[in-house]
Amino acid sequence: MGLKGFAEGGIASIVAGCSTHPLDLIKVRMQLQGESAPIQTNLRPALAFQTSTTVNAPPLRVGVIGVGSRLIREEGMRALFSGVSATVLRQTLYSTTRMGLYDIIKTEWTDPETKTMPLMKKIGAGAIAGAIGAAVGNPADVAMVRMQADGRLPLTDRRNYKSVLDAITQMIRGEGVTSLWRGSSLTINRAMLVTSSQLASYDSVKETILEKGLLKDGLGTHVLASFAAGFVASVASNPVDVIKTRVMNMKVVAGVAPPYKGAVDCALKTVKAEGIMSLYKGFIPTVSRQAPFTVVLFVTLEQVKKLFKDYDF
Repeated sequence: MGLKGFAEGGIASIVAGCSTHPLDLIKVRMQLQGESAPIQTNLRPALAFQTSTTVNAPPLRVGVIGVGSRLIREEGMRALFSGVSATVLRQTLYSTTRMGLYDIIKTEWTDPETKTMPLMKKIGAGAIAGAIGAAVGNPADVAMVRMQADGRLPLTDRRNYKSVLDAITQMIRGEGVTSLWRGSSLTINRAMLVTSSQLASYDSVKETILEKGLLKDGLGTHVLASFAAGFVASVASNPVDVIKTRVMNMKVVAGVAPPYKGAVDCALKTVKAEGIMSLYKGFIPTVSRQAPFTVVLFVTLEQVKKLFKDYDF
């Protein structure tokens, strides 16, 4: 065991995170649609039409293709990878930790005789690993959300972070160290849901396929189990993810009441203003991102395990 599980999970997570970053960015932009924000004269937010006066109105709501095409048209192709440095740091901290810990816990909790582990134990192992990983990676998560959302703001309100390190430095200087853990309760809850549903689903579906002899232990099995795990994780985590994105992205100005007092207040205001289904806003890009992310993650993980099988560290 040792560091091997952490290294394998970290490499696979970074590859998967970078590969699906544009889809994650579109998901964040969609989740922020509907928030009330002042639209200023002569300034055009990424998802709103120009107006001749200052009004309080939600941005125009558009779909995945609309958000993506508008983003490319107004901000350029490079905008699809806005915040990718934060994604790399997030996967290095968050996913490396959760994947490594899950591997350790799974080994400890697996029955030595039957070599199996009950589904509830898998879910418990995923929840523990996800919670610890999220606590470690929250600063990078906050930076990533802000960097991805920056392009939708009026020019005068943009943070213009140059990199993830610049984002973290500016947050500490302007809002204090505690701002790095803003929305951490939501991040932890989401990570518990994602990790427990994703890793437990993958292991269970893979085991079922092999036990029933539907497929051999190869690429087809890995892809099928990964896709199922990605869908389950998307359904379980999307509501928390919407609230997390909004809380992390809110701008706090000294002397001015913040848009949300906390996670519960954000959830209540969101549902009241936009309806209960607003909690599944961005679900299509979430699935579109989560499914390929999970496929790339586990397919890469299986290959990395083969490369490292003769090494102990």
